[in-house]
Amino acid sequence: MKACTFFGHRDCPNTIKEKLQDVLEELIIHHHVDTFYIGNQGQFDALVYRTLQELKKPHPHIRVTVVLAYIPGKKTEDDHYDDTILPDGIESIPPRYAISYRNDWMLKKADYVVTYITHPFGGAAQYAEKAIRQKKPVINLVDTQ
Repeated sequence: MKACTFFGHRDCPNTIKEKLQDVLEELIIHHHVDTFYIGNQGQFDALVYRTLQELKKPHPHIRVTVVLAYIPGKKTEDDHYDDTILPDGIESIPPRYAISYRNDWMLKKADYVVTYITHPFGGAAQYAEKAIRQKKPVINLVDTQ
């Protein structure tokens, strides 16, 4: 099993979808990635989720999991996801640190990281830098357009 996770700005254009799909196909076919961990906090996460759902048709073996930052009921969560999990221990994390805790958990599980980063500040950029320090391959969709 090889895993991939994603970090991107809350807002992103739908125009990156084709590049995202190409990158995901490359990871699935040539790097044998079969597990994908996604957050659920913005347009980038939603675009990744939709694209992976489409890719499950030609690649039914892939697993797409939405990793929640909040225990359902404490925050409004979308209930349309096929598979969701809460990272172990998140129930004891104060809500203001929950997204960081979730992101750390996803990064720890990932062999590859796909990002959409247009500026060098904010949470997405911070986690891309953390992934680079951990020597994980990071693919920024902005760099590959």
